[in-house]
Amino acid sequence: MPRVKSLAPHRCTFGYDVIVYVGYALFVHCRSEKDIVSELARKNISISDREVSFLGKKFVTYLAVAHRESRQKIRSAMDQRGGYILHVDGTCEGDSPHLFTGLDGIAEVVLDNIKIPSEQSELLIPFFEKIKGQYGDPIALVHDMGKGILSAIAAVFPGTPDFICHFHFLRDIGKDLMEDEYKKIRNRLKKHKIRGSLRRMAKSLERTAVQDRKVMEQLNAGIKHGDVRTGAEMSIASAFALIQWVFDISAELNGYGFPFDLPHLAFYHRLKTVYTLVEAIWESPHKYEKTHKPLHKLFRLIKPVMADQTLKRSAKALDKKAEIFNALREALRIALPEGKNGLNDDGDDTDMKTIKEKVAAFQEKLKSEETLSKRDEYKKMIQQIDTYWDKLFADPISVHTATGEQLIQPQRTNNILERFFRDLKRKYRKKTGTISLNKTLKTILSDTPLVKNLENKEYLDIILDGCNTLEQRFARVDSKLVLQELDKKRKETGRLPQILKKMIREPAFPRKLGELFGC
Repeated sequence: MPRVKSLAPHRCTFGYDVIVYVGYALFVHCRSEKDIVSELARKNISISDREVSFLGKKFVTYLAVAHRESRQKIRSAMDQRGGYILHVDGTCEGDSPHLFTGLDGIAEVVLDNIKIPSEQSELLIPFFEKIKGQYGDPIALVHDMGKGILSAIAAVFPGTPDFICHFHFLRDIGKDLMEDEYKKIRNRLKKHKIRGSLRRMAKSLERTAVQDRKVMEQLNAGIKHGDVRTGAEMSIASAFALIQWVFDISAELNGYGFPFDLPHLAFYHRLKTVYTLVEAIWESPHKYEKTHKPLHKLFRLIKPVMADQTLKRSAKALDKKAEIFNALREALRIALPEGKNGLNDDGDDTDMKTIKEKVAAFQEKLKSEETLSKRDEYKKMIQQIDTYWDKLFADPISVHTATGEQLIQPQRTNNILERFFRDLKRKYRKKTGTISLNKTLKTILSDTPLVKNLENKEYLDIILDGCNTLEQRFARVDSKLVLQELDKKRKETGRLPQILKKMIREPAFPRKLGELFGC
């Protein structure tokens, strides 16, 4: 009997080896349930999609129990490094619950997770208190600017160095500064339906423009060497190429998203550039040459957009705001206009003292410009910098480690968690084949992010606790406890009990319910 117990959990058809295989296949290798069924069938193991899904939940629960049983050792490992820096963040989609995670930024180990309806302070305080009780006070915290997070941290970790993510800070400031003008530009462009008009024109030109490779080669040679021919085919190819250039705005973007990237503004400016060019051709002595007809048509398509004074004013205003916003990006040395790291940008290696001085100089310059500093949007920008000043600049923190005194520099961003959530979502999209993860976030267990820790060898050694494999470690966990945990976790999934689902799908359900009350 002891031998059988070590191979399979209580009331489980499948052994620990299958549970671990399924867990890794689902959460590490992003296999779908159907793929795993096929893989196991080749190993002469008959299993259904539903059973695979359930074993995945069992894997997460066994891992969560092993994690909890190892907390003291995890804390000891942290103490050896001088403590931990707590990064906190959450993710959601649509009306899904918020999957909220606390992670040690030094070891990059997930410490705890929770699913909550929203990131309100009263929901986060118990979560933070739990982490504090289990791992002690962190040496610092890094997070975004959510009011609930700020309030909960102030309540649970008073006096602990507390820093906001520079990327989130910039993003929030940029949105407040530029969102209104940006929306105006987007809406005006949409009203003109210029994108659709250009696409239709490009489609009508495409066959002639690209079917003869020589025409494109001649156009390319002309651009490089100035040897231009103005035949009909060349005019068609030129108009087609200009339209493609207008749409190729990704060349100007850096992958940061709004407000760092302004694709609608970039699109407008490219339209303006093309308009200026074709306007010059339109006003040239060759105005009525038939060979220029496609370029003339392009001119007429763009002209109403260029005549839109509201659009013109908004673009001019946004250009100025973008210039000021970019100056702040330069001062903070992160998400730089010329940067290519996209959402993975952690900022450059400029020391914090220099960054602090540059941000102070930026703020003083903005205050000194009377025409700007009196406007509400710039007043708000200055106020935001003042409000978060103490949370922006993290000096190195001196800590006691097993090898002596060391300085630890808190990260300038919360990208460690942002990347973690992006990776989690990418894996689930790969596994499910769906873009929206609303349903997934409703149904996955809150402890699922712990799977990420399995990539960390030190962490894996800790939770194995002398065992050679996860199968052996899971066999030491009380399987009845796992079943109890799973039963509790069912409340997290947001799924309705089967009996209730059947009941509400009964024909005339409201009427029948009313009859119970004599209605």
